[in-house]
Amino acid sequence: MPDGTVLAFDFGEKRIGVATGETLLGSAHPLTVIHAQSNEERLTAVSRLIDEWRPVQLVVGLPTHADGTPHEMTKLATRFGERLQKRFHLPVAFADERLTSLDAEARLRETGRNSRTAKPLLDAVAAQLILQTWFESPSHATPAQPAA
Repeated sequence: MPDGTVLAFDFGEKRIGVATGETLLGSAHPLTVIHAQSNEERLTAVSRLIDEWRPVQLVVGLPTHADGTPHEMTKLATRFGERLQKRFHLPVAFADERLTSLDAEARLRETGRNSRTAKPLLDAVAAQLILQTWFESPSHATPAQPAA
């Protein structure tokens, strides 16, 4: 994989958290939250981010049950990743996102934020944790396949 910027997404039906990081540094940072209702609105917002950040790789969090088995959101996140790859012609990897939202909430509480002030940041911090997980994964050098 070439060196450069990576964008990561914590996909949700109402909000998509976005994080960025650099392959050379292996460090992720929360970026923004996309609030969009339709797939086209979501992809338009992603397009603006791709134009601005010029990533070499995209990472999508893959939600599963605690035991790793897929559920409905697994399918939706997989479809989102497939749409990203088809539209932007960038490699898309999937990273395990189990417990990232809980971890993100805990990290935001540690900074003194209550649930009301943390909510706008929660999805972006979850995306940061997804990207950090991907950076730390030994398999991140090749695109991962989503769970069936």
